[in-house]
Amino acid sequence: MSTTSAARRPAPATVSAARRWAMLAAGTGAQAATSAMVTAPSFLIPELHRPIAEGGYGMSLAEAGVVAAASMTGMMFTLVLWGLVVDRRGERFALLAGLLVTAVGGGVAAVLASPWPMAAALCFAGIGAAATNSASGRVVVGWFPPERRGIAMGIRQTGQPLGVGLAAGTVAVIAHHHGIGPALWVPTGAAVLMMGFVALVVLDPPRPAATGGVRAANPYRADSYLTRIHAASVLLVVPQFLVWTFGLTWLVDDLGWSPGVAGLVVAGTQAAGAAARIGAGWASDLVGSRMRPMRAVAFLAAATMALLGLAATGAAGSTPLTVLAVGLLVVASAVTVADNGLAFTAVAERAGPFWSGRALGLQNTAQHVAAVAVPPVAGLTIAAWGYGAAYALAAALPLLAVAVVPVAGERRIDS
Repeated sequence: MSTTSAARRPAPATVSAARRWAMLAAGTGAQAATSAMVTAPSFLIPELHRPIAEGGYGMSLAEAGVVAAASMTGMMFTLVLWGLVVDRRGERFALLAGLLVTAVGGGVAAVLASPWPMAAALCFAGIGAAATNSASGRVVVGWFPPERRGIAMGIRQTGQPLGVGLAAGTVAVIAHHHGIGPALWVPTGAAVLMMGFVALVVLDPPRPAATGGVRAANPYRADSYLTRIHAASVLLVVPQFLVWTFGLTWLVDDLGWSPGVAGLVVAGTQAAGAAARIGAGWASDLVGSRMRPMRAVAFLAAATMALLGLAATGAAGSTPLTVLAVGLLVVASAVTVADNGLAFTAVAERAGPFWSGRALGLQNTAQHVAAVAVPPVAGLTIAAWGYGAAYALAAALPLLAVAVVPVAGERRIDS
């Protein structure tokens, strides 16, 4: 955003520090609840793929991947629309409306508990889940000063791995013992709880008044900075969703782990992911750059996925390789999400208060276009060549992202 716009904005100190952090907690919790809803279907894959004779649904991995992508599909098509709602009606309205839609869709899916009708209801839930991605970023950028936004957005972005951890630690084991319907009440209940929290604490951040009726300039016309962030984020999201979607299934199918133990391990990886996001945000505040740390994350993601692919190829028949591969899965789950907060902060800062909702909507849409394709495409790849090959192939995309991250186009973080 411009220095002039920053000067016109009311100071973030217009709310108490306690209220500011409470709003950050609400945004983080809302993101966790909707992320749990969006990723919960991925942890139903073992039950959907299990043979009918054993009490499962007998779906192929590709078919189960389509069901797993249903909520992400609903999210993908409505992120920009929710961004427009944010820009017109504010963050509080968007968060409350989105959580309500998420809870309704999740409740219907839990009641139906049959794969294809459930997928339709989950798609509706994903429509509501999109709101938290487009909305709560402005809560952070609007209420926190520039030198604290990196770590604040890092904390805010922990909502996603925390939500995935909640789903991983509960959905798989509940589905295995009680069915897929009861398992979906976990993210549904989380959405209801967070709707109440948001209603209690969230305030729309101040924005400068429009001058002379002139519309805010489109930041995409100024340069390619935002577009390159979107492109780099798309490349980096593929390995992220690959390890999230099929990490648990790999532990169960290839390594023979029980769904309960595998779910706990995957849930634990999300704690590492949350720490990585906070650490990346802190580093960006320290060095005064969002893009340099993002480029470093791309290097690490490429190396980690390549090593995971090599280790996973022989892990089933070797205890040392199994230990190494599972350790690399934990590392990959952390590294592949560390860039998200950096990209979100940079997009919101450059887009400014009148375009940040749409810009964050476009950021998320671009990522989810890729993410929706990951489950079915990866399912086909795994069926043909195995998990190790799928992990190794995914390493090429963050390597491409290294060249795309717009380090040279970055401005001072306080400008």
